[in-house]
Order: sequence, then structure tokens, then C-alpha cells
Amino acid sequence: MSSAPASDAAAKAAVLVEALPYIRRFSGTVVVVKYGGNALAGGSEADALELFAQDVVLMRSVGLRPVVVHGGGPQISDLMQRLGKVPEFRNGLRVTDAETVDIARMVLRGQVNPRLVSAINVHGALAVGVSGEDAGLISAAPAAGDLGFVGIVGSVNPTILHRLLNEDLIPVVATIGSDATGQAYNINADTVAGALAVALAAEKLVYLTDIEGLRRDVGDPDSLIRQTTAPELEALVADGTLSGGMIPKIESCVAAVRGGVGRAHILDGRVPHVLLLELFTDAGIGTMVTLGPAAAADAAPESPAAEVWG
Repeated sequence: MSSAPASDAAAKAAVLVEALPYIRRFSGTVVVVKYGGNALAGGSEADALELFAQDVVLMRSVGLRPVVVHGGGPQISDLMQRLGKVPEFRNGLRVTDAETVDIARMVLRGQVNPRLVSAINVHGALAVGVSGEDAGLISAAPAAGDLGFVGIVGSVNPTILHRLLNEDLIPVVATIGSDATGQAYNINADTVAGALAVALAAEKLVYLTDIEGLRRDVGDPDSLIRQTTAPELEALVADGTLSGGMIPKIESCVAAVRGGVGRAHILDGRVPHVLLLELFTDAGIGTMVTLGPAAAADAAPESPAAEVWG
């Protein structure tokens, strides 16, 4: 018998042993993952969705309690254009009239959400699709500015999510909310993910993006910020070091850890199985945000190398 199979088996065993302290540490905890289809690994959208579904199901199988949050900006723009409407943005937010909010609901609840649910359920009857309108999950209010039916999170009632999690199911949340009159609002998915993580007292909030993490200098890969704290991030935003399209994620990360979430992560979703690499290995991936220096050490698993990245 050749030594190659034995070598492969030993390597696989080593990975499992490395994962064990992390599985022990995070078993039973809530992890909120913001999904963005155009930021995920895979040769095609279907491949990317399958890799993501595998990660989420494995998390669930080893005792974590994942909650998936998604938007659908590209898909909404595509349907608008097919219907003869021209997407309009102000400061990165979509101007949303009554017709556009109906389009957003159709796309998020009728297209993106079912595809995610179906991909996960290939591996077992695990995922349930919900939106912020269901069971009063997200109470919305109008966002500032003349944006129409663009909303902000007024409050979160996580009862429906707790019920699903207690049944060992995986909630997949579309980011439409409604106000007291039943009017629907389209809400930024980054913001919703952070608000749900706080309401669920999540251990981790994870954003999958199309960059490897936050950089002090956008053009310099060597300036990647691997670990930071909420006050440090606020200072970097205030002095202009960090700006642009990552600001909503940064603000959500800061609000989440200040609201009691253990850690927030900005990861490169183009890396295959990046969720598993972050959660279950000693190698830190992307940018990790904690409330302060002490928070990084308090919850470290039983692994010397995990004192930074647990």
C-alpha cells in the first residue's frame, strides 16, 4: 500500500483535531452570516451557492446555530431594468418608490430567498425562509432623505428566529421590514444583519465580501487590518483612513460589538469555505472586530494559536 493515502488521512485527522476546541467553544452559539452572492467562491453562481450551503450545514451539524441574512441588490436592479425602470442611487442607497419596493419584495422573497433555502435543504430539511415582515421580526421606519420606501431598523422582535433555532432549523432572512401600518420598506442587508446579531446575542457576526478584509490603504494588500477594536475603527473612519463602500459594514460591526456581539468578521467570500477556515482553524482570515483588547482573549478556545482569532 502506498504512503499517499495514509498521509492524506493523517492530514484530514489533523484538521479535525485542530477544529475540536473551536467546535467545543462555539457549540450552541448563534452565528449571523450576511450572504452576498457576488462575493462568494465558485466557478459559477450555482457553485458559489453550493459551497456556501455546505459551510452553513456543517456549522449546524457540529452544534452552531447559523442565521443567514441576505439582500439582493444586483437582482433587484436587473428586474427593474427588464421592467423598464432605471435604478437610481443616492449616497449608495437605492431610491425606492412604491413600484420599486414591490419589485424588491418580489426579488427578495420570491427569488433570492427560495434559492438560498433550496441550496441548504439539499443537505436535509434544515432551512426556513422568512422576511422581516414575518411575525413582526423587523419594525421599519423611513430612512433619512428623499429615498422613498428605503427603511432603517426601528426595532427587532426575534421571537420567530428563536423558535426556529430552538427547532434546530436555519433561518434565512430577507431584508424587507414593515411599519405599524403594514407598509413595506427595503432595508440595507448589512444593517439588518448587525441588528439581528445584537437581538439574538450572537457570538459572531460575519460579512462575506469581495475583498480580503479592511485595509488601511485600499491599494496596498499588505495594509490588511487583521484585528481591531470598535474604538480603533471609529477613529480610522473619523480621520478618513477608512471610507467608501465598506462604511455600512464597519458601522454595523461597531454597533454589533458595542451591542454585545462577541466578535464581528469581514471575510473574503471568494475563498472556498472561508466560513469554516475562520470558525474552525487557527489561521485568522480577514478582519476581526472586538469591543476591546480584553474581549479577544476572554473567549479564546483551548488552543495557543487561537488567542487572537478564536
